[in-house]
Amino acid sequence: MLAHVVYGEARGEDYIGKVAVAAVVLNRVKSPHFPNTIKEVIYQPGAFTCVDDGQINLKPDHEAYLAAADAILGKDPTKGCLFYMNPRTATSRWMRKRISADNATVIGNHVFVP
Repeated sequence: MLAHVVYGEARGEDYIGKVAVAAVVLNRVKSPHFPNTIKEVIYQPGAFTCVDDGQINLKPDHEAYLAAADAILGKDPTKGCLFYMNPRTATSRWMRKRISADNATVIGNHVFVP
C-alpha cells in the first residue's frame, strides 16, 4: 500500500524524493495527530491527491517498492515532516500557508514541512 502512494505521488521524482513521500506517511502514523495505521493515514479524506484522483490504483514500479522499504527501515530525508506539496501543482491555500523559509525542506519538486 505504501508503494502505491509513492508511485501515485512521487512518480518521476528522484529516488530520495520517493523515500521522502513514504517517510511522510510513516511520520503521520507515529504522530498523535493522525490515524495509527498506514491504511488509515493513506485513506484519510483529502490527505493524498493520488487517492482522490485514483492514481493509488496504479501498479507501482520496483523503485516505489524499494523507496517504501527504505522508509520502513528508518530512512527519512524529511527529518520528521508530516506534510508535503509540489508548489507548481498544489492548489491548497492551507498548505501554502504552512510553508516558510524556516521550516521547509525541498527535495526534488516537493516542499516538505513539519
